Amino acid sequence: MTPFWLKWRLAVGLLVAGAAQALTYAPEPLPGWSLSLVQLLTMAALVGCVWRAPSALYAARRAWLFGLAHFAVGLYWLTISMHVYGLMPLPIAIAALLALSAYLALFFALAAWLTHRFGLDPTHAPHTLGKPLWAALIWAAAWTVGEGLRANLFTGFPWLSSGYAHVDSWFAAWASVLGTYGVSFITAFVAAVIAGLIMKDPQNRDASQTPHALAGVIALSIGLLGWGLGHINWTQPAGSPIALRLVQGNVEQGLKFTPAHLQEVVAQHLKLAQTPTPANSPTPAVILLPETVLAVFQHQLAPSVWQAWIDIARKQSAVLLMGSALFNTNDRSYTNSVLGITADTTIEQIQLATTGLRYDKHHLVPFGEFIPWGFRWFVDLMSIPMGDFYRGANPQAPFVIKDQRIAANICYEDIFGDELLGALGRATDTSSTPSGATILANFSNLGWFGESWALRQHWQMARMRAIETSRPMVRTTNTGVTGAIDQHGQVIAMLPAHRPGVLDVSVQGQQGTTLYARVGDWAILLLSLAVLIAAAFMKSRHHTHRNT
Repeated sequence: MTPFWLKWRLAVGLLVAGAAQALTYAPEPLPGWSLSLVQLLTMAALVGCVWRAPSALYAARRAWLFGLAHFAVGLYWLTISMHVYGLMPLPIAIAALLALSAYLALFFALAAWLTHRFGLDPTHAPHTLGKPLWAALIWAAAWTVGEGLRANLFTGFPWLSSGYAHVDSWFAAWASVLGTYGVSFITAFVAAVIAGLIMKDPQNRDASQTPHALAGVIALSIGLLGWGLGHINWTQPAGSPIALRLVQGNVEQGLKFTPAHLQEVVAQHLKLAQTPTPANSPTPAVILLPETVLAVFQHQLAPSVWQAWIDIARKQSAVLLMGSALFNTNDRSYTNSVLGITADTTIEQIQLATTGLRYDKHHLVPFGEFIPWGFRWFVDLMSIPMGDFYRGANPQAPFVIKDQRIAANICYEDIFGDELLGALGRATDTSSTPSGATILANFSNLGWFGESWALRQHWQMARMRAIETSRPMVRTTNTGVTGAIDQHGQVIAMLPAHRPGVLDVSVQGQQGTTLYARVGDWAILLLSLAVLIAAAFMKSRHHTHRNT
């Protein structure tokens, strides 16, 4: 029987490891170069605890503790939106964070239970050639299935998926082939190999070292192959580069939805949109403004305000793309949208929301944009405006501007990689005039989360979207991070967070498809399921053989 003090020491160790892994999804406080390594080592510690557990239930409990700390630390910024801006009492906000973390940690527990139930511990099992590799493969499959379920059940929440810790590592390029869950699968496999190498008993001379050495070589080869994949150009330039202006208003969230400050907010963004173009720089063809840059419905603004925006479009010969809540007078529904304004747009078209350029958000945020069944009481504890939006279609046609086709997404839609693929068009489209997006554009307002890690975590996820699709991604946000990312996930330029300003940048659109854009998330998820089914079948046969 395990001593009481040893159980507590193990529990504390799991909580510390889970909290440490939560730091790996964006630079600061850890340096960027260390994120991938720390994530692998903390997961290796979890794998070791799972393999050493006396039963599948104990393994699940250990992983749940790890996950509880992981999500409570990594998502701490949710309390800012609930307490500071939603006016929820702080104890209730903390309780809500812990409740969400406890739920999300169940998917870690599921991965551990599946691993222990069907897997083989390479430190305990007889050392045949394949067993360390098989054990690592089962862990990778179980972990990936858990992440896939977390990303899809109850509208899904894939924030802090482990693949995002590796945006700046050799593993990142695997996203072009298998997506972020493919990176999660591969790095979970590598972490399990590391756990096996650490846990093997060097004093056991009867145990062959060949299986572990082979596993280590395969893990290293996967990293080297990822480095090679990073040098593949999956797509080709489309048309000529386009000059974009990204606006960051930095409006304090507590003032953004205050009627008394509406005029000030409008004036701030009008001024930024008209910032003189730097010398030797092209005049912007598109001016992008953040999500809900105007915090009222379009028909509630004076015609003079919309005329001012039309005048900017006419004066600068530019298309304005701005985040706005749009009200449909026919059925009295409203959407979180991106509205396009050109020199030819009329005030009537804007007020009726019938402009030719429009994108309506498809993947809505629970509690912020729609109210899940049974949780009206929870939403009533907060003071959040516009809480029940209408869902837009998926996919929607990109904005065709000059040589480029810009596909909009709003807020956290860009953390659902598979849902962005529809905007790229059909993978088999070989026509001379393809219709798929050449540039991805995210319109966000992360002012709800203050000066927290949420901004940098979201930026890292946007970089992964660029790698998956081999498309540049531009982001215009209220408080940050506003910037441009190339098709390889590398930063072209960015604005400092929490400062008003504009970023003028030239972006080269891309056309063509990555392998991931053709197969989506289902390839790696089905592979993971196949591994688990095979493991269950082999375990069943093993038990049957022993009983006979």
